[in-house]
Amino acid sequence: MPRRILVVDDNLVLADTLAKLLTLKGHKVDTTYGGEEAVARALTYPADVILLDIGMPRMNGYEAARRIREQQQEGLRLVALTGWGQEKDRRRSEEAGFDAHLVTPVDLEALDDLLAEWRGAND
Repeated sequence: MPRRILVVDDNLVLADTLAKLLTLKGHKVDTTYGGEEAVARALTYPADVILLDIGMPRMNGYEAARRIREQQQEGLRLVALTGWGQEKDRRRSEEAGFDAHLVTPVDLEALDDLLAEWRGAND
């Protein structure tokens, strides 16, 4: 089952490349390039999953995740995308409201597995 996915990363090339790969897999994908934009777009794009970079200027992914969670969108899954993968980093992303934590560069097979796992939980 295709997912509606919002990809958020301040690196336009990375965001657009990941969005294209996900689109090729049959998902409906939108992109935005900053934390503030992600919070606003989460209100208007009915995403099932938001893939959110942590290390963005102005509003980082942790703050964006907290604000998106305040919007109380039922069933929305947040995935932290970051180069930081130590246990303290994973704990921090969980505390910010993320459902999963993937270290970049993203392992597409791991992302596919995660999306499939959630699809099974929601069907």
